[in-house]
Amino acid sequence: MPARRPPSDLPGDLELPLTSGEPWWYWTGGRPALDLVNTLRERWWRRVECLCSPADLQRWLAESGLLAPTTSATEEQLEDARTLREAIDDLIVAQTRGTAPPATSIGTINRHLGQHRPPYLEVDGDHARLTQTPPVESVTLALTLIARDAAEMFGTDDRHRVRVCQAQDCSARFYDRSPAGRRRWCTMNRCGNRNNVRAHRRRRSTPGDHHGVHPAHS
Repeated sequence: MPARRPPSDLPGDLELPLTSGEPWWYWTGGRPALDLVNTLRERWWRRVECLCSPADLQRWLAESGLLAPTTSATEEQLEDARTLREAIDDLIVAQTRGTAPPATSIGTINRHLGQHRPPYLEVDGDHARLTQTPPVESVTLALTLIARDAAEMFGTDDRHRVRVCQAQDCSARFYDRSPAGRRRWCTMNRCGNRNNVRAHRRRRSTPGDHHGVHPAHS
């Protein structure tokens, strides 16, 4: 698998829509389902689509380790990936708000889960025989694995570890693996440090905080 690039800030003058989202993929989710959700960046304002084409989807799945680099994707599969992505994000939003997830989003995830069934037994005359599910196309299987990751996450106590980055200019979702479960930032190196710098600047620019003496008392 190729080395993943560190997350990059999106320039303010970025020309939208993108023709390819690959330079802006964000691999800090900690789980495949969350990495997929993060392919739509700046959800609160510009909503920058980073899965811009079937070729983008193919490369993203390959870089995630879920797909062979030589496998291609179709427009229909790109639409399926985006629909699955938003269904997973609906569960994230519901979890953070303490509300029930939309039934349609649960249905979307279940539809993907049903794309790849394990072998099963069926009756054949007076005995049972093992029937192998016909193989699914590789991109479909990759999306099924992402749906399974989402189901395992939100169907267990793991859902309490799902977070939304608290930086004001970031909408990244991530899985909190910290022992205390109190992580606030998608990455400390990016959003955490940047927030600390902003907080420091605000404190320094606060009226009345010049060298610790209020101007009226100087």
